[in-house]
Amino acid sequence: MSHILSLAAGTHPEFPPDQIAHAAGRSGFSHVGVTIEPEQWTAEQSKATLSALRQYDLSVLDVEVVWIPEGGDLTDDHRLIIDAGAQLGASNILVVSAEPDPDRTAAALHQLCEWAAPADMRVALEFLMITAVRSLDSALDIVKRCNHPSATLLIDSLHFQRAGHTPVDLKSIDSNLLPYSQICDGNLQCGDNFNAYLEDAVDLRSAPGEGQLPLAEILAALPAAIPLSLEVRSKSWRDKHPDAVERAKAIRQQSLAYFNDIGVTIR
Repeated sequence: MSHILSLAAGTHPEFPPDQIAHAAGRSGFSHVGVTIEPEQWTAEQSKATLSALRQYDLSVLDVEVVWIPEGGDLTDDHRLIIDAGAQLGASNILVVSAEPDPDRTAAALHQLCEWAAPADMRVALEFLMITAVRSLDSALDIVKRCNHPSATLLIDSLHFQRAGHTPVDLKSIDSNLLPYSQICDGNLQCGDNFNAYLEDAVDLRSAPGEGQLPLAEILAALPAAIPLSLEVRSKSWRDKHPDAVERAKAIRQQSLAYFNDIGVTIR
């Protein structure tokens, strides 16, 4: 089985969506991720992004990020992200939560699913150590409480490692709950505090094959044809390749070489 490979928006955090789409298209990706910042998502930005997608025949794997706030109350800005995803033809909406109560998070997730369902988008809850949902079990529990067919789970290889999980933990998950996965490499260990986890997530990732994560084992435990999003958010890569296209090309080349070495096929 082969995998779709997408360029995650987080790999180019300093660029607007249309420029990331151009970088993805010019470096050979078939899919791309889009970050929607409501205060910056103008009609002009929407038009430019759609134009870039069409120019390179790109599909949008995911739109991010919907933050469920503490208290769980959603606003027009949350709805705007969902509507923008529908406009772009996105397959998935990435969601994280700052609300510690699982029932309130589940209720908000259900509302997001209701908004996303008419566009046939899946709503993927991500767990990570800098949010209120910090483990696979917690995320699964919330998705179950949500009780909506559009509610799913996002596995990010770095956050999966930081939460203390091992690849065997993925074996029992219903593959229908895993619409895609974010993939990167990184350091094996990380300091156990908020600032360390934050720096780890936004600056210290590396491309597949460069770090020490059990990435081959994680990939082997995921569904056989799950789409993969390259989330290489890295200060080192940004410094080495300030040009968006060159960065995308270099990360793709490094990642494809690693996937080839471990027998993972990309289409």
